Amino acid sequence: MPFIGHYLTLIITIYITLSLVSLTKTQQTIDSKDSKPEKKVCDQLNSNCHELNDNCIECKVNYSCVYGQQLDLNCRPIEGIACIGETNITRRHLCAFCYQLPQHLYNCSPNSSCDYNSRYKARCEVNDPKIVCLGNRVFHKYKDCHFVSGYKWSTALLLSITLGGFGIDRFYLGLWQEGVGKLFSFGGLGVWTLIDVILIATGYLKPSDGSVYI
Repeated sequence: MPFIGHYLTLIITIYITLSLVSLTKTQQTIDSKDSKPEKKVCDQLNSNCHELNDNCIECKVNYSCVYGQQLDLNCRPIEGIACIGETNITRRHLCAFCYQLPQHLYNCSPNSSCDYNSRYKARCEVNDPKIVCLGNRVFHKYKDCHFVSGYKWSTALLLSITLGGFGIDRFYLGLWQEGVGKLFSFGGLGVWTLIDVILIATGYLKPSDGSVYI
């Protein structure tokens, strides 16, 4: 019997380890999306060569550079692109794949139909055309589901303080059942009203659809 117990423990440990490794690899694959290089499309014609966007130039990138290191890259306009001035272009480059850039340097597609506290697969793109990064500028990331649907925190708090005894704050947030109960109990004789003021003030009480306040 002890042997069977140790054997089952070993099997469970191996299963958990393999599951974690598989999940990590899946996340990295979705984040990078570098299996197929993107095709560059340049929409700048007869511009200053040093003002060309990343889609219009080719740079000699060192993929073995140290992550986070700032490097100067030698770039040239892609074949067929005519520009004005010196064609030898120097661009400052952060050694990182595009999906590893700081979050303020790329934009991701929102999702207003996902469930609160869940995650969704977003399409992201580097927002500055002059930023040079490794891999594809368009990639996918898993993002936390936080969406807004027009509910204001200040309005909810004001209603809770002034008309909370009639359940108006709960009605405003779409919590109809609690609102009716609060209305007929006169705000729980003030106790329920006070609790709701605290819950809304701290952001704990949210709209019924799971959205966040604006």
